[in-house]
Amino acid sequence: MSQLFHGAGVALVTLFHDDGAIDPGATAGLAAELADRGMRAVLVAGTTGEAATLSNAERGELIGAVREAVPPGVPVIAGTGAPSARQAVELTGQAVAAGADAVLAWPPPGDQAEYFKAVATAAQGRPVLAYHFPRLFPPGVPVDRLAGLPVAGQKDSSGDPDRLLDELAHYPGATYVGSSAVLALAGPMGAAGALLALANIAPEGCAAAFAGDAAAQRALAGRHLATSRGGVPALKRLLAQERGLPATTRAG
Repeated sequence: MSQLFHGAGVALVTLFHDDGAIDPGATAGLAAELADRGMRAVLVAGTTGEAATLSNAERGELIGAVREAVPPGVPVIAGTGAPSARQAVELTGQAVAAGADAVLAWPPPGDQAEYFKAVATAAQGRPVLAYHFPRLFPPGVPVDRLAGLPVAGQKDSSGDPDRLLDELAHYPGATYVGSSAVLALAGPMGAAGALLALANIAPEGCAAAFAGDAAAQRALAGRHLATSRGGVPALKRLLAQERGLPATTRAG
């Protein structure tokens, strides 16, 4: 199965003005810079992008701005997971209209095959990735069901090394990891790539760790642990400290 991309990509933050309004220009500018620094894909309106706080119109504006800002060879993936297939289909259709090259969707409890079939239809031929992150979106996607879903691959943000080994040994589709804790394992073991929150801050380090550089993996430890424990607010505080970017968040 062909891969959407190979290597390290970024799960992009959404930048806001001080009053909480989205800043599509600044967000797209950050995406373009990260692509210039080696990121192979950009995920917009994912968990790191505070998707749950965005209106449909805001999602579309962000997707369009990022797609215009990054090179054509860098796929823009839109987060379109939702509590129902009806909602996910609407978000997917809007993402496609805004210029998304692929979508990432977490499934609610229930019939995952029918859910992803509906999303795939709405994606109009664009690749769909299943999103496994059971801590936020239970129950997640069991490894033994992945091959039966109409998806091109999956993003696994669990950070579970046993799950990762199971995926790489038994799932023939593309596996993209979402945890910066397992990069030096995932890349050398054959994962297709990664979509990472920490890549907003350390794109080169994330890429090196995915390529198997153990020292680069260790060097990410402090910032990985800070963002893993503190979520998007902690990530944005680091971006403010290290890059001078706004720390405004809707995530609490």
